[in-house]
Amino acid sequence: MIAAPEIPTDFNLLQESETHFSSDTDFEDIEGKNQKQGKGKTCKKGKKGPGEKGKGGNGGGKPPSGPNRMNGHHQQNGVENMMLFEVVKMGKSAMQSVVDDWIESYKHDRDIALLDLINFFIQCSGCKGVVTAEMFRHMQNSEIIRKMTEEFDEDSGDYPLTMAGPQWKKFKSSFCEFIGVLVRQCQYSIIYDEYMMDTVISLLTGLSDSQVRAFRHTSTLAAMKLMTALVNVALNLSINMDNTQRQYEAERNKMIGKRANERLELLLQKRKELQENQDEIENMMNAIFKGVFVHRYRDAIAEIRAICIEEIGIWMKMYSDAFLNDSYLKYVGWTMHDKQGEVRLKCLTALQGLYYNKELNSKLELFTSRFKDRIVSMTLDKEYDVAVQAIKLLTLVLQSSEEVLTAEDCENVYHLVYSAHRPVAVAAGEFLYKKLFSRRDPEEDGMMKRRGRQGPNANLVKTLVFFFLESELHEHAAYLVDSMWDCATELLKDWECMNSLLLEEPLSGEEALTDRQESALIEIMLCTIRQAAECHPPVGRGTGKRVLTAKEKKTQLDDRTKITELFAVALPQLLAKHLDALLRQIRNIVEKHTDTDVLEACSKTYHALCNEEFTIFNRVDISRSQLIDELADKFNRLLEDFLQEGEEPDEDDAYQVLSTLKRITAFHNAHDLSKWDLFACNYKLLKTGIENGDMPEQIVIHALQCTHYVILWQLAKITESSSTKEDLLRLKKQMRVFCQICQHYLTNVNTTVKEQAFTILCDILMIFSHQIMSGGRDMLEPLVYTPDSSLQSELLSFILDHVFIEQDDDNNSADGQQEDEASKIEALHKRRNLLAAFCKLIVYTVVEMNTAADIFKQYMKYYNDYGDIIKETMSKTRQIDKIQCAKTLILSLQQLFNEMIQENGYNFDRSSSTFSGIKELARRFALTFGLDQLKTREAIAMLHKDGIEFAFKEPNPQGESHPPLNLAFLDILSEFSSKLLRQDKRTVYVYLEKFMTFQMSLRREDVWLPLMSYRNSLLAGGDDDTMSVISGISSRGSTVRSKKSKPSTGKRKVVEGMQLALTEESSSSDSMWLSREQTLHTPVMMQTPQLTSTIMREPKRLRPEDSFMSVYPMQTEHHQTPLDYNRRGTSLMEDDEEPIVEDVMMSSEGRIEDLNEGMDFDTMDIDLPPSKNRRERTELKPDFFDPASIMDESVLGVSMF
Repeated sequence: MIAAPEIPTDFNLLQESETHFSSDTDFEDIEGKNQKQGKGKTCKKGKKGPGEKGKGGNGGGKPPSGPNRMNGHHQQNGVENMMLFEVVKMGKSAMQSVVDDWIESYKHDRDIALLDLINFFIQCSGCKGVVTAEMFRHMQNSEIIRKMTEEFDEDSGDYPLTMAGPQWKKFKSSFCEFIGVLVRQCQYSIIYDEYMMDTVISLLTGLSDSQVRAFRHTSTLAAMKLMTALVNVALNLSINMDNTQRQYEAERNKMIGKRANERLELLLQKRKELQENQDEIENMMNAIFKGVFVHRYRDAIAEIRAICIEEIGIWMKMYSDAFLNDSYLKYVGWTMHDKQGEVRLKCLTALQGLYYNKELNSKLELFTSRFKDRIVSMTLDKEYDVAVQAIKLLTLVLQSSEEVLTAEDCENVYHLVYSAHRPVAVAAGEFLYKKLFSRRDPEEDGMMKRRGRQGPNANLVKTLVFFFLESELHEHAAYLVDSMWDCATELLKDWECMNSLLLEEPLSGEEALTDRQESALIEIMLCTIRQAAECHPPVGRGTGKRVLTAKEKKTQLDDRTKITELFAVALPQLLAKHLDALLRQIRNIVEKHTDTDVLEACSKTYHALCNEEFTIFNRVDISRSQLIDELADKFNRLLEDFLQEGEEPDEDDAYQVLSTLKRITAFHNAHDLSKWDLFACNYKLLKTGIENGDMPEQIVIHALQCTHYVILWQLAKITESSSTKEDLLRLKKQMRVFCQICQHYLTNVNTTVKEQAFTILCDILMIFSHQIMSGGRDMLEPLVYTPDSSLQSELLSFILDHVFIEQDDDNNSADGQQEDEASKIEALHKRRNLLAAFCKLIVYTVVEMNTAADIFKQYMKYYNDYGDIIKETMSKTRQIDKIQCAKTLILSLQQLFNEMIQENGYNFDRSSSTFSGIKELARRFALTFGLDQLKTREAIAMLHKDGIEFAFKEPNPQGESHPPLNLAFLDILSEFSSKLLRQDKRTVYVYLEKFMTFQMSLRREDVWLPLMSYRNSLLAGGDDDTMSVISGISSRGSTVRSKKSKPSTGKRKVVEGMQLALTEESSSSDSMWLSREQTLHTPVMMQTPQLTSTIMREPKRLRPEDSFMSVYPMQTEHHQTPLDYNRRGTSLMEDDEEPIVEDVMMSSEGRIEDLNEGMDFDTMDIDLPPSKNRRERTELKPDFFDPASIMDESVLGVSMF
């Protein structure tokens, strides 16, 4: 290591009293290449404020001399402005111009320029201290470093090389670039002046030994980059010396007469100068290597160690003659055992640069033999990035010399093609391909133009099959294909060769593939087809499907086209060759197994093969028919013995019947087995089960399912082809008899049997409902089946008994132990499907809409489990018939009210949780109507009518002085008052007065509070003359929200006349609800919206007695026009319309924010208190709780909504 140069003391510095300062810098004109400026104006001593920078002007002339200028930067009292650091930090200027400015300053005064450079390194370390000229003159490097350490900011551990942010991320590259450009620009003169480089190297060596991490890290990086730049200079010197030597030798070998002695002397002198420069550069490099690298390559900080290893790799690659030897390689080899993956990674990347150049292989032989085992072991490194680079390094080693790696070394890499980490697997696949598949025998050169079995890839495909079998990981063929996909695409896409190996006979002298090898080849071929068609790695190899580029999409399309064209011809040939073996295997599987999934897979296989367009259809059809014949004969024989009177069937007989029935049911799902007449035997079996009651549940379940398939296949056959009347009558009879059987099994003691019967009944009722005639199928009208009231009642009872149950009531397994979480979630999913099946019947009007009342009343209690399904059902029923839906909602509230009365009596507490829950449910129902009151006007009015009638339905037996028994229901009904239009409130109020006596209106006791509350909700804004329907829409200025405007006298007269007419009309007779005479165009029921499904029915016509809104004649001004209440899709804020928010009475604590819930019924979300089921809900699959997916078509492609 070179000694630190002694700093001269005669710097000829001016006295501080003579120092003048310029307020500008040369770096302010970066784009102008820092044109020379004249002297600046003088100013007072001391530091400037931030606002003083750049205020001084300059004239022309030479720059000032002396210590006032440091690389064009000014200092005050020896403290510089650090502008060199700031320019490098910004990284916006051309680095060469920055260095050129510094060189110019150095040539003018090297001490001042060096001081600037020293402070640059100090500043880059994050130190706020400044090396002054006084310190530079009188203190040694160690003293200066100690002084800077004391001034270091210890509050934060960050420094420029570690700071976050885009500016600091670019700082490191700018810092390294500055050092490289500095040496490059100084390589011809300044670095040899025995001053600049000695001072910088001495400083960096001292800083690199500091206890302060920032100093050590920054100086090590600077020293290593300085070393790299010097290596580049040394390389250029070496090249110039070689050129000079060749020129000298050529000149000297000339004849004496032609020899130029002067040229020889010049060349000799030049060589001597180059040698001296080379020696100096080597001394500098030696000083940096021994003073910095040898100590810092094992620094405690991993980043510092990584810097050293990265740079030594560059040196060995750049100047291999000087550095690529064991004296330097050993440091890389030792560091491969570093505990930090970052450092190990740098070692591998450094070695890759060396092994990539085959000319350097001879110099790496000793290193390879010494550290090969370590490199092989690093393929299993815990850091995946390190493992990937280790495999890539071994691939380069393999290319340089195949004898280096033993078979055991290669096998350690081979098995990594099955790694779950794709980069590791891909690297291992490339190694495998280079080792086993990249070599080509000379005789194969003539096979390049051949294809198929005789092509060049035939042996490679066999090699791939052999490797796959020897690896003994047969189920991971997809992983093997994916690992080699990038490097062996041509081989893996040679499907023509693979088909040839499977179809063609082996050539003479060629060994044929065994069955095991053919199976492996087929599996590999399928994996390659899937990889080409889907363009994404197998499961576990990627985070998800990525977006394909345009080039990848084109490749994918080309591959799919090629696969289609090739296998359209080859697939029938492959099936024909192996068809008999396949059919035998399927037959054996069906005979041995009873698992439903296995049997359905076999059934689907037969279905795929039984295509009349295939040439193999007849063979497959014969095999299928023989199998079904045997199963049907066996089932009839076993059933006859099983149902013999007077004998109890034993378990063996029951098992034989069940296993055979399972097989038949699995095949009947995908195949039409009508010619075997399975209905009769299944009907006999089910009827016996009803009569005796001891039929095993699994036999009943599969018999029900099989009979269901029989009916569906007969319906499909009748629908697709012309059928006779006898066929329709026979199907109608079988369908109705089967429905009766299912209805009987709804009362079975076994829950599983009841669930199966319920599900099948819902499907049958949906299929054979009125929608079966849609699409011009009027001939199927005899098959329409409408459930009677008893069946509807039983279906509803099943839902109430088996769906709306507490989680704790259904969480015990058969053996009495608690089910695990997965079982609970599965049970909830099953209950949701049952509820969705029944709600479909409601939505498609298969059952009466009022049956939904028992469903709607569970909305709040079971919101977490079924809220989305119930809400969707409300939405769809409202689209079909708004009035009937409103009646159903009020009916559900009446049912809850009656249940509360039965439990607590008429003298219940209106503050009880039960009554509050009913009231909250009513509020939720009201919110679902939204803010567009015109759309729901008639429905809301009819809801109030039914509610008022219910409230006064039961008079108090104690006399009129006591309230009606159901009067408290008005408190619930008041939740819907906010949804009435203002003139409709008056109408409803008049209707309410029909049921009230004069004494009732005078009552103020607590028991009459519901009546008073309801009356007040109707009177709120109901008598305001400005709130007619027309004025409420036509002009914002005429609404009641225009508080400042007063109603005109003329309008008051109109209102008084309207009130008089309402009063007279209300007192006329009870028949006013039935009258259709009116003077104002009143709303009529909106047309039933078109559903997306084929299941439709005509909307119910509104009976005259159902429209009480049409009976009150309302006098209007002559300029008013009738409203169009049939408009569809009106926006709340369309034209001049706006929602009347302040008039909506929120009776439950006035929570007006809940209005948002009613904005869009189909998308609203209601936040309820968390329950114990909330977490279970989130664990379900997303489609489990999508009502559109639950209520989907189960048969015939019927869309739900």
